[in-house]
Amino acid sequence: MDRTNRAVASRKSRTNARNARGTYVEGNAVRKIQEMPARQRTPVPGRQPGRQRAAAKPASQSARRVRQVSRETIRNRQKAKSMGRGFVVFLTAVCVAILFFAVNYLQLKSDITGKIKDVAALETEYSELKEDNDAYYSQVTSNVDLNKIKRIAIGRLGMNYPTDEQKKTYTMSSNSYVRQYQDIPESKR
Repeated sequence: MDRTNRAVASRKSRTNARNARGTYVEGNAVRKIQEMPARQRTPVPGRQPGRQRAAAKPASQSARRVRQVSRETIRNRQKAKSMGRGFVVFLTAVCVAILFFAVNYLQLKSDITGKIKDVAALETEYSELKEDNDAYYSQVTSNVDLNKIKRIAIGRLGMNYPTDEQKKTYTMSSNSYVRQYQDIPESKR
């Protein structure tokens, strides 16, 4: 048998109290349980408040006691359930407008996407053409021997370097520029 001294009894009562509460501990680190407010019942006409319905009523008595609803109440319920013509027309117009704008938006978005793809294709074609042009230019310039042209110009054609009297200097405006593709060779005087 178990020992029934005071220490064992108090330990058992604490354990039982802990198990009765469950594993949920209420405190500053745990959210407090929110209790549901009591449900308020609306009074039903023909019934006394605070009394419960009888469990078993005779069938003849419940058949005689059918609730009559007034015409105004029926009309109000029908109005609440139905929508007026103006509201239906308004909702239809709003739906058509939303549909129109959605279709228009999708068309514009697809046009923009197509144009972006066209621009990307044109940029690719431009870069390929530029690479081809640069390759042809370097091929043409590499085939030309400038020293041979200089010998022919001086030897056969009798050309000379310009003298100081033949040279003319000019000033450039600030918005123009000159592109220099190669270094200018130094001349012997």
